[in-house]
Amino acid sequence: MMPIQRRWKMLACTTILFAAVLGSVFVYGQLEKQRPGGNPMSNSRFTVDHVHVATDKTLEEVTKASEAQLGKYDADVNRSAIGSGDSEAGKAKIAALAGPSGFMLFATYDHGALTGLAGQKRKAIQYVLGNPVFALQMTQHDIRASLYAPLRVLIYVNEEGKTCVEYDKSASLFGQFGNSQITPTAAMLDKKLEALAAKAIE
Repeated sequence: MMPIQRRWKMLACTTILFAAVLGSVFVYGQLEKQRPGGNPMSNSRFTVDHVHVATDKTLEEVTKASEAQLGKYDADVNRSAIGSGDSEAGKAKIAALAGPSGFMLFATYDHGALTGLAGQKRKAIQYVLGNPVFALQMTQHDIRASLYAPLRVLIYVNEEGKTCVEYDKSASLFGQFGNSQITPTAAMLDKKLEALAAKAIE
């Protein structure tokens, strides 16, 4: 009798423990679903095509040649064009800000100077460039395209003393959204970026 009673007690304890674990998992899952602002989050992966070109020219020569191809973004002009009530005239007004490359400069960041805080001495300038009209050609079909508009180009001096130009290809960045209506614009941006880099190092 004793061995049988022990078995039953062990079985009962195991069942209670198993039920408690299941219950806690269920409650935790419910809390996760009901937590304030607890909207589901998804992750996805995509391949980025990265461009790297190097030249013996100085960083100053390359940045000067690059900037000569860029117009300058003007927030006031952009605001006025959007509020004009005439979409075609507004787009034309914005497009007029672009330089020979078709792009305008939004901002530059001197990451080389920042490395001074780490006791390093580097030369590296990040360019934020683009064209709101080009961006519109994509965002009107998929607003998520605004995540990568404007674009970024990095010009820096590597350890061998060569000046490098690097950027991610638009076709791969915008291609992750799988929208065929933005594909032609992304391909056009890559051609313009390639021409800009070529002009900068020629």
